[in-house]
Amino acid sequence: MQSHEIDYEIHGDDMQIVSIELDPNETVIAEAGAMNWMDDGITYEARTGDGSKPDQGLFGKLMDMGKRVITGESLFITHFTNHGNGKKEVAFAAPYPGKIIPLDLGEIGGEILCQKDAFLCAALGTQIDIAFSKKFGAGFFGGEGFILQYLKGDGKAFLHAGGTIVKKELKGETIKVDTGCIVAFSKGIDYDIQQAGNLKSMFFGGEGLFLATLRGYGTVYLQSLPFSRLADRIIQHAPKAGGSSKGEGSVLGGLGRLLDGD
Repeated sequence: MQSHEIDYEIHGDDMQIVSIELDPNETVIAEAGAMNWMDDGITYEARTGDGSKPDQGLFGKLMDMGKRVITGESLFITHFTNHGNGKKEVAFAAPYPGKIIPLDLGEIGGEILCQKDAFLCAALGTQIDIAFSKKFGAGFFGGEGFILQYLKGDGKAFLHAGGTIVKKELKGETIKVDTGCIVAFSKGIDYDIQQAGNLKSMFFGGEGLFLATLRGYGTVYLQSLPFSRLADRIIQHAPKAGGSSKGEGSVLGGLGRLLDGD
């Protein structure tokens, strides 16, 4: 299915929003809960599939739902369609700070692999699937990189990642990356998991037990702040139930607790 041709604009810096301009009868698909605003005349519908296979039967829809359960995403994908007259706008944003990466799938070989929570929205006609790592090491130790999302099509798609985004073009080189820092990579890139170092480095280096290895020819997108890392820091510094909290300054923190009656 040929993807719908959509226009877009990205707003903001660290908390970005992408606004999609739809012509009459054009549709954009998005993860549930990603929409920020939309013009009157745009209607939305939650569906079990991405709409890239209009003749998909019941079994195919159940398979798609099962795959989305595995990735931890919502069972449904929301379809936004312009049923009004003239151009209409709908906007999407991710639930945590970061950047939006616009991709033209037709210009990068028609497919890309990305982290399972990186997909934000895409033109109707884009196929959203999952891909398991083919190698035992990557599957068993890959953590966040074990289950990847697979996007295929010839239209525009938008990914979201945390912190600063770095785009690297590999021309036969090899890079080693924290598994959570990988956002996406194009076909032609070989993905594997390798031991981070000796036992001392693995357990005390703070970089995890295993690193992702990317090599080959293609494009790789990396993020500086995976959401899992951000969540770990928040949990680490959150007040414990029934215990004392850590103030960002001992004097001010103590004064604040004194005024609160703690």
